[in-house]
Amino acid sequence: MKTPSSWSSKIGFILSAAGSAIGLGAIWKFPYTAGTNGGAVFFLLFLIFTVLVALPVQLAEFYIGCKSGKNAIDSFKALSPSKVWPWVGRLGVFACFVLLSFYSVVGGWVLNYVVHAFTGQIHTGADFEALFGATIASPAGSIAYQGLFMLMTVWVVKSGISNGIEKANRYMMPALFVLFVLLAVRSLTLPGAMAGVSFLLKPDWSYIRQETMLTALGQAFFALSIGVSTMITYAAYLDKKQDLFRSGNSIMWMNLFVSLLAGLVIFPAVFAFGFEPSQGPGLIFVVLPAVFMKMPLGTLLFAVFMLLVVFATLTSAFSMLETVIAAVIREDEGKRESRTWIIGTAIFLVGIPSALSFGVMAEVKFFGKTLFDLWDFMITALIMPLSALSVSVFVGWLQNRATVLEHMREGSTVPQTVLILWLNTLRFIAPVAIVLVFLNALGIDFTAWITQAK
Repeated sequence: MKTPSSWSSKIGFILSAAGSAIGLGAIWKFPYTAGTNGGAVFFLLFLIFTVLVALPVQLAEFYIGCKSGKNAIDSFKALSPSKVWPWVGRLGVFACFVLLSFYSVVGGWVLNYVVHAFTGQIHTGADFEALFGATIASPAGSIAYQGLFMLMTVWVVKSGISNGIEKANRYMMPALFVLFVLLAVRSLTLPGAMAGVSFLLKPDWSYIRQETMLTALGQAFFALSIGVSTMITYAAYLDKKQDLFRSGNSIMWMNLFVSLLAGLVIFPAVFAFGFEPSQGPGLIFVVLPAVFMKMPLGTLLFAVFMLLVVFATLTSAFSMLETVIAAVIREDEGKRESRTWIIGTAIFLVGIPSALSFGVMAEVKFFGKTLFDLWDFMITALIMPLSALSVSVFVGWLQNRATVLEHMREGSTVPQTVLILWLNTLRFIAPVAIVLVFLNALGIDFTAWITQAK
């Protein structure tokens, strides 16, 4: 019998995990990161790293969560007598707390843009670059909308898995896919759109360099929500006969599909309207309004689209907050509501300086970075790779090989050869790739080592 603290269906888990993975990673971060790293070459590298590195680690996180049935910290305790490994879970919980504190700031920007659309600030002829700059620089607006975003996140997570998170994902994720497809079709019919398609799908091999490769690898981690224990947490609510391989593949391809759609929405419009593809984080807030203003009822459609982007952003936020809550309440659902309000409020307060990093605190720098950028660097460049490496070693080398293969085979029709290939990839390929991210984060040019060795 299913309970409010477990998934009511397999599709509910897949949609929720996909919602966690898709979020702003696919819709906001992928387009501007691809735009600043050569487009097609970046997308190709992102695809390869997602399949060869991120997916194996994601499946390893599924194993940890599903096998133990525990939260991110207790799952390691259940599978290993060592007192060291639970610190991987603690690191993931900490990462989710900090990540949500500045992720909610961007979620607030999206909410603000919904209001912009309904109040008429999004209109034909508007200066969208100036509007975006004013939006993120406003102290009161940034904090207010960040708080509203956190309030919405808390309101869903306090109701639990099946009654809150799953119910929200079941209806809005399909709607997001449908509207994205329609918008991509519209963008592809713009004059000059094929130049944008070429930028996204025809590789310029001059962009094959260390920075591009490692940025694509980091995006693969971010895109599948690995390295922050969210997938461990979600998998803990599964029954033991879930086909983890099929679920993982479904989530991965849904994420790649949305990333591709985001590129097909953004880049044809970028070239059609004369924007620069390397415009950076403001790309979705500057280009998309211009695309919609070329359509009949464009303002209304843009408002609806941004509402769906809000939802995609929230689905990721649900998984981050749930990871922290699950570790705090430790299966005592009676504590869920009160702890969710307390922790949600704490995350909001910690996020306020990040919300001000583009306005009154723009000149406050740590190691040459604003607080928003510093948190982003710490999570995506350091903690996520460290946690992903730890998961690879834990499942690939320290868990009993036969036990791992037997558990992953339960409920699955995947051939034994594929299971062995996955485990060997997790043991040998994934750790090497992850270590390269660390070298890059530390400013170490590993290509120079290779050149000297020759």
